[in-house]
Amino acid sequence: MTIHSIGSKAAVRSAEARVAGYDWEMLAGELGNYGCAMMEKLLTPDECRQIAGLYPEEGHFRSHVHMARHGFGKGEYRYFRYPLPDLIGGLRSALYPRLAAVANAWNERMGIAQRYPAEHGAFLDLCREQGQTRPTPLLLQYVPGDFNCLHQDLYGDLAFPLQVAILLSQPGQDFTGGEFVLTEQRPRMQSRAEVVPLSQGDAVAFAVHNRPVRGTKGNYRVNLRHGVSRLRSGMRHTVGIIFHDAK
Repeated sequence: MTIHSIGSKAAVRSAEARVAGYDWEMLAGELGNYGCAMMEKLLTPDECRQIAGLYPEEGHFRSHVHMARHGFGKGEYRYFRYPLPDLIGGLRSALYPRLAAVANAWNERMGIAQRYPAEHGAFLDLCREQGQTRPTPLLLQYVPGDFNCLHQDLYGDLAFPLQVAILLSQPGQDFTGGEFVLTEQRPRMQSRAEVVPLSQGDAVAFAVHNRPVRGTKGNYRVNLRHGVSRLRSGMRHTVGIIFHDAK
């Protein structure tokens, strides 16, 4: 499957097939226990190179952000415009239903009334009702010295609780450093850090904002943030799949 040539229906079918190949009961357990779960080899090396190769082609993107200008860190990223590249749009549609089941279970445990529809198109309809119409999938680029501060990708009043990042470059070959980092702030306790050892084509699904934790007196919420440590050498590309759109 290529970025440009394959039709969107075929892209969705291919994405659905590869997403369905993972053990989602195990992944849901990982998400519930740690706030993140890794999907090995979601993309092939050729697909990774094709997506990373889109970065200089401005026609694919709606905006270009330099992190240092906003205090976000150091590095840059571009938000895709609609229509998304078929492969990225296909993965967004295929991943969403699996993660929506996790998100709904989390909200029930946390006493949050919001429930998420089974299909991504229906969820985007809800985003539009909130005035959130700008696509949020993005392509990030880091060079030596770049990093991404700990943050949350919320973008509006309606935010889907989980998102996915896919590493497009090969650690140790294309770059060094640049580890994906997740921190969890627990009430009245010190924060916990999780470092996810991704290889090229691996994806990590993770909590955007909160997740439930079962305590002695029932469920409570912990607050999560994610970022990327300093790149030591080379160049690192990542594609981020965020399921809600932005205002």
